[in-house]
Amino acid sequence: MTAELRFDFIVDKEKNSIIVKREFAAGRQLVWDCHTKRELLDRWFAPKPLTTKTKHMEFKQGGYWHYAMITPDGQAFWNRLDYQAINPIDSYAALDGFCDEAGIVNPDMPRARWDVAFTDAKERTLVTTVVLYNSADDVQKAIDMGLKDGLASTLERLDELLLTMGETAERV
Repeated sequence: MTAELRFDFIVDKEKNSIIVKREFAAGRQLVWDCHTKRELLDRWFAPKPLTTKTKHMEFKQGGYWHYAMITPDGQAFWNRLDYQAINPIDSYAALDGFCDEAGIVNPDMPRARWDVAFTDAKERTLVTTVVLYNSADDVQKAIDMGLKDGLASTLERLDELLLTMGETAERV
């Protein structure tokens, strides 16, 4: 991450939430596309050294994204994001959860609603994500599983992709 790009990770156990504010050095449409198109998500949505592989993606209200984060030795960690509301290039809301390869959500793991908003910030884009859990215990479980560091690493990968995409766009 470029040092001057904002990254806030705010835990509010009273509201069972985590608020993440992250700035990107790219326009809102491009940042939106990177969050909503499978071919772009597969290029950045996992902490290093993991990679992402999409099994199913239907970005629409009522649709879902079913994907795996894969370790270098081939172990897959499956996740599912069920889209509840979409307001193109401004925001989306989705229910996130761990699942199996068939897409069956694991009831023993915390699920969370992710409300993701995209706003212009001069020549950058600010993405504000409010992650709402069912309980303060679920918030703590997510923190204990390394959410902050994993998310920071994942978002740094998006920085790298945006830089590559920006350089490609400038050469065209």
